[in-house]
Amino acid sequence: MTFLNTFKRVKILVSLLFFAISLSIQAQSVILSGKVVDNNKKPLIGATVVIRDLKKGSTTDAEGNFKIRVSEGKHLLEVSYVGYNTIKKEVSSNAKDLVITLVSEDNVLDEVLVSSVRVKADAPVTHSNLSKKEIAKRNLGQDIPVLLNYLPSVISSSDAGAGVGYTYMRVRGSDASRINVTINGIPYNDAESQGTFWVNLGDFASSTQSLQLQRGVGTSTNGSGAFGASLNILTDAISEEAGGEISNAFGSFGTRKHTVKFTTGKLHDHFELSGRLSNIYSDGYIDRASTDLKSYFLQGSYTDENTLIKALVFGGSEKTYQAWFGTPLARLTGDAQGIEDFIVNNGLTPEQAENLRNSDRRYNHYLYDNETDNYWQDHYQLHWNEKFSDKLSTNIGLNYTRGKGYFEQFKQGESAADYDGLIVDGSDVIVRRWLDNHFYVFNAAATYTIDGLEVIAGGSYSNYTNDHYGEVIWGSDLAPNTNIRDRYYFSDAKKHDLSSFIKANIRLNDKMNAYVDLQGRFVNYRTNGLTSDRNPLDINKDFNFFNPKAGLTYQVNDVNSLYLSYARANREPNRNDFEGGNTQHETLDDFELGWRLLTDNIKLNTNVFYMDYKNQLVLSGAINNVGEPLRETSGSSFRLGLEIDADIKLTEKISLRPNAAFSTNKNRDFKVPIDGVIENLGNTDISFSPNVIVGNSLIYAPIDNLQIAFLSKYVGEQFMGNLSGRISSIEKLDSYFTSDLNIVYELKTKKIFDSIVFTGLINNIFNREYVDRGYYFFFDDTWTNPGVTTTVDGAGFYPQATINFLAGVTLKF
Repeated sequence: MTFLNTFKRVKILVSLLFFAISLSIQAQSVILSGKVVDNNKKPLIGATVVIRDLKKGSTTDAEGNFKIRVSEGKHLLEVSYVGYNTIKKEVSSNAKDLVITLVSEDNVLDEVLVSSVRVKADAPVTHSNLSKKEIAKRNLGQDIPVLLNYLPSVISSSDAGAGVGYTYMRVRGSDASRINVTINGIPYNDAESQGTFWVNLGDFASSTQSLQLQRGVGTSTNGSGAFGASLNILTDAISEEAGGEISNAFGSFGTRKHTVKFTTGKLHDHFELSGRLSNIYSDGYIDRASTDLKSYFLQGSYTDENTLIKALVFGGSEKTYQAWFGTPLARLTGDAQGIEDFIVNNGLTPEQAENLRNSDRRYNHYLYDNETDNYWQDHYQLHWNEKFSDKLSTNIGLNYTRGKGYFEQFKQGESAADYDGLIVDGSDVIVRRWLDNHFYVFNAAATYTIDGLEVIAGGSYSNYTNDHYGEVIWGSDLAPNTNIRDRYYFSDAKKHDLSSFIKANIRLNDKMNAYVDLQGRFVNYRTNGLTSDRNPLDINKDFNFFNPKAGLTYQVNDVNSLYLSYARANREPNRNDFEGGNTQHETLDDFELGWRLLTDNIKLNTNVFYMDYKNQLVLSGAINNVGEPLRETSGSSFRLGLEIDADIKLTEKISLRPNAAFSTNKNRDFKVPIDGVIENLGNTDISFSPNVIVGNSLIYAPIDNLQIAFLSKYVGEQFMGNLSGRISSIEKLDSYFTSDLNIVYELKTKKIFDSIVFTGLINNIFNREYVDRGYYFFFDDTWTNPGVTTTVDGAGFYPQATINFLAGVTLKF
């Protein structure tokens, strides 16, 4: 009993002690609360609020509110949000009704464009944002698709294997022709081919302020409809202060990047002039796959309290040695007999045969010194934004793009009929195939906001013309009366695209928001003349589309929200589809269900998607004579998947950013001709659509100005065609896993320069040999698509670089 009484007394004393300590702590600490809003007093959801001296932080909830327990006294509050200028403000712990207003980095322009082609953080649209700061960490000369490689459901690749030159991006298995790209709201996809040629935007990442990648149909945008994703790029923001950058980078395969940037800052509180000059060169991982990119960017702006006018001119030139042919499987595996069989089956010349025998996995089929692609492109944009009141603002955008270029090719033993009789049968010839185009765009949008309601109405009109023609510039035996540069084919093309939309964000109550988006799109495409194979191509086709979208966002509590959306998209065929006899439009119904979690240490986005297609044009596995993938109609098909994207703060210095996509992608009852008989193969896998894509970034920041990131990517097996490997195993691409190491260190200086930034990037650090893209059913050197047969006469694969590095230094002043 004595022991029990003693124990009870000790227990009471300990309890009283802890209670006293608790009271002491509570007496010395308080809850600092406040709200973060934008220029229009709208709450910013998910803004980061940090007090660095206490190593504490929080994120804002659905109302823009935050709470942090702090000690009594004054503290330096740092508030940041993607697309807005970070603000640092000293506040007192006993501050009441604290409201922090963040100013958009792009002032009025960014606000209007965000509302017209982008979505906000709480919208029922699956998306990812990337800021200028994040882009800069790996911006050492590689193209934008490579810089986006670690976003959810994204796969990037390049012909030359090193991320410079002709680069490609797929999202949810959809290729570049199905990813809508806009620059400041202006369509960038080529109107006719619907492709995106990043090689014509050398070092554009250095002039990008931020971007948003919407997966699925997304919101209504300008240009061709999004059938897998839409990428919205905003160019450099206006700078308040004068400054500049000199950036140089060097790396493997002779890669180098030289960039000079400047800004005058605000002159007389209204005017700013900024610009950039860049040169990027790389020999490429693949033999002779060199790239020489020269580009420029010039921006002038005028701002006052309610007006912003921006005039932009950007563009450049590219010279890229062709690497479209890929590498035969026998060359990749070192199969000597397979190499000899390939030489015989494909009729290679002695020079080509010797090249194949003596090469390795970096093999390039082309040997002619000037087997190059040459293209020039200049963009002229004018944006005028007017804020009439806190409720009404407008945006007008004008664009003119001038593009012209050719690729040069040497061919042996050609038929006179293929060149309009300009050469003698069996002679050698050098040709140039030209594109000569003009693209005009007019955009307009108006945004009206009132309590609980935001309405955006706008439209876009574009006019595109393009001449396709081929010239004979040399021949070993020209026909009589033939002159150099005589044309052997010509075709003109015109495309008119008119669209209009109205969008509404409606606050139904304190927890629920509704989103409605209605778009009409009207397209006319005309072309007549001959293709490069001298086949007639006469098209005059109209398409009228109605694309409705709707969604709901439900705020469960301060940290959890759910969203549900439906979107329809319709899309016209491109030029290659018309050449192949595909004249029907495609229809996609996209359903998205998502859950978002937002706490102090975890940001989690999870969504399920179901994309149901009618007449989807899927990649056939073949390519045409300029290396572009050919497509075939799958009839009915679908994609069903789960995507997970997280940002986890493990400690003050370590964070984790994993993402994963698990999906099934099927053609329903896929019918193909096999040995002349139509067979139903049942449900087959959609080409180039892996079922598993996983990425991760492990980030360690031991001090404020040093960051070390270990990045990893796994891509599951996929098929180059739509037969699920039932005809030949050569159709399947194996899974692969790669890792990169990225180091960024900023040295603050007091003289001459504001800071010096050192950047290092080791790609494929574990030296994996892998292939991420290819084609099959390649017959001889005709580059035709003969259809499916039980005999695979050839295939080409695009091996990517083994371990390689890039290192750069940026001087900021």
